[in-house]
Amino acid sequence: MNDKQLNKEAMQVLKDTSRTFYIPITFLQKDVKQAVAAAYLAMRAIDEIEDHEKLTNDVKYDVLMEVSQLLAHQPFDATQYQSCLQSYSALLPEVTLRLGDWLTFCPAEARPIISRATAEMATGMAKWAQRDWQIDTKEDLDDYTYYVAGLVGVMLSELWEWSAGVKTDRDLAIGYGRGLQAVNILRNADEDLDERGVNFMPTNWTRDDLFSYADDNLAKADLYMKDINKRSILLFCRLPLALAHKTLKAMKSGREKISREEVEQTVQEVQQD
Repeated sequence: MNDKQLNKEAMQVLKDTSRTFYIPITFLQKDVKQAVAAAYLAMRAIDEIEDHEKLTNDVKYDVLMEVSQLLAHQPFDATQYQSCLQSYSALLPEVTLRLGDWLTFCPAEARPIISRATAEMATGMAKWAQRDWQIDTKEDLDDYTYYVAGLVGVMLSELWEWSAGVKTDRDLAIGYGRGLQAVNILRNADEDLDERGVNFMPTNWTRDDLFSYADDNLAKADLYMKDINKRSILLFCRLPLALAHKTLKAMKSGREKISREEVEQTVQEVQQD
């Protein structure tokens, strides 16, 4: 497959998989746009394994740990990856089956950053699958949200420095990821419990405690933005954060989520700011 075709297919899979992230990724400039798109696809690839309703936790652990090891060794062995998934390939979506393509699509200089972060995420997901996502304390919640979102903030910061020399605070980058994830946990709480039997709320916490957790981390995300002085990167970071703030406000008022019209309005507001 030539580069042009792979680029086209990667962006189409990205759009089909998540319109929410597709839009801000289009704000970025060429090399970092490809890197962030590849990162999203790679991380979504393993997320589909973690979330899969028909795979047992033991299978998830074994597969995610093997994928982590493959990602940790460069160059990535796409043939071995396919062998790892062979028994489950009929169950898994295109975004997961094509992880090797997404790493090929990624600019070579950024590939180690993305491979390293995705490997760490896979290890963390494997650990929590083995624990059946039993979150008892705030420390547990911090650990889980680090692996599935906080390290995304760290990875993005590495990409900002690689592509534009933009330096950001690591703890605030983690807060940025955690804040977005906390809002997702609140929004999807009923679905996670009904479909997966998973409750991400620590023992004895109320929904208000989880609202406070989201507020605290979104405040760090707001501070994180102050270190970013490149407009295209700022636009990318602003949109998910603005949507998270609006979604959190809506849920506090008793609504399930914001409307499609509010999403479109937010996109326009971020671009015009």
